[in-house]
Amino acid sequence: MAVELVQDSEFQEKLNQEDKVVVKYFADWCGSCRLFKPKYRRLSEDERFSGIAFLDVNAEKNPEARKAAGVTNLPFFAVFKNGELVDTVASSKEDAVVELIQKLN
Repeated sequence: MAVELVQDSEFQEKLNQEDKVVVKYFADWCGSCRLFKPKYRRLSEDERFSGIAFLDVNAEKNPEARKAAGVTNLPFFAVFKNGELVDTVASSKEDAVVELIQKLN
């Protein structure tokens, strides 16, 4: 599944449409966020995570989406199940993000 860039206006709707969602919060100035982008895309295509929606949110431009997960640092990842926040992690380590995503299974 491809990574989809979403804005505040559609964020809640996406959480309600999809059973399982992982969100990467980033900022344009964040070097670690840019470095993680290809890893995140690869994870979105990993068959272990089929059926999970992968969203990208610019944390600086989308305060409502940022508040929904309590973003503290970047890059920041959050997993939602049935529209509810399950867990979060602020990390640029792929292993930490994979562990977070696995909480949706």
